[in-house]
Amino acid sequence: MRFLKFNFLYLFLLSLLYNKLFALEENDELVEATDFKVANGKARTPFPDWLKRITGLYQWPGLDPPYIPLDFIDLSKIPDFGPYSLGFCANVPREACSFDCHGCMGHDEIFTCRKLSQTFDDGPTPATLRLLDSLDHETTFFNLGVNIVEHPDIYHRIQDDGHLIGSHTWSHRYLPALSNKEIIAQIEWGIWAMNATGHHIPKWWRPPYGGIDNRVRHITRLFGLQAVVWNHDTLDWKFASGDPSVSLEEILGRVHDWNRDKTGLILEHDSKETTVDIALRVKDIIGEDQLTVAECAGGNDYIREYD
Repeated sequence: MRFLKFNFLYLFLLSLLYNKLFALEENDELVEATDFKVANGKARTPFPDWLKRITGLYQWPGLDPPYIPLDFIDLSKIPDFGPYSLGFCANVPREACSFDCHGCMGHDEIFTCRKLSQTFDDGPTPATLRLLDSLDHETTFFNLGVNIVEHPDIYHRIQDDGHLIGSHTWSHRYLPALSNKEIIAQIEWGIWAMNATGHHIPKWWRPPYGGIDNRVRHITRLFGLQAVVWNHDTLDWKFASGDPSVSLEEILGRVHDWNRDKTGLILEHDSKETTVDIALRVKDIIGEDQLTVAECAGGNDYIREYD
C-alpha cells in the first residue's frame, strides 16, 4: 500500500494551525454551556470556551451543523465535482474517483491490513460498552460527533481501554451529496467534538457509506485527515435492519472465508445491540490477534494529543 507522506515542514505548519484553531489553550476550562444536558443520567460534553471563540456559538449544533469558515481552506480551489446522491452513480465521472461508485481509492487511503482486523462505526452508544467489556485487544472506533458529545463517558472508556478513535463526521451524512461548505461543517464539527471530549485531533477518518471522491478527499486532506475504507463488509447493518436478504449464517460464513487469508479490514458497527452481538461472534472466529488502523498503516494514532 502507498500512504500519504507528509514532509516535516507541512507537519510543523499543520501543528501550528491546529494550535491556533482547535487546541485547548492553557487557561481554558471546559465550562458548562447553555445547552448542558443530562442524557441517560450522564452529562454531555460541555461546549468549551475555545470553541465559543472559534464559532461564535454557545452550544453544540443539531444534525446539520453550521459552516464555520477556516482560513486554511480556499473554497475556490476545491475540485468541481457536483453533488450526487447515494446510489445514483450513473452520471458520476470516473475522474471523480468515487469509492462507493467505482471502487476507486486515493493513493493515501487505507483499505486493508496485514492481519484480519475489525473496525467499528457509528458509536459511541450504550451498546459500545458490552463490546468493550469483551475485547482483549486494541481496535479502531470511528465515532460520530453527535454521539461523542452525548456519551462522553463511553468515549472516555474507549480511550482508557487504549483503543484508537477516528472521526466518522458529525452526523453521518453522505458527503458527496453535500455542498462544499456542508462537507466542511461535517468534518470540522466532528473534529471539534473529539477535541472537546478527548483532547486530541484525529488523524484517521472513515466516510459514512464509503462516500468519498476527489472533492471530499481534497477537503479532508486540508484537515490532515487520512481516509480509511475497508475490503470486508459483514453487512451487520443490513441484518440489524431486518433485511431478509442477509442471514447470520451467511455473515459468519463470509468471516470464516476471510479468516483463511487472515488479512483485511472488516467494516462493523457498535451502534446497536444486534450489531454488537455479531461483532462478538466475528471476534470468536478470528481471535484477538488484531491491529488498529494506525498499526496496519504504520502511522501515528492522532495528529496531536493534549494533556
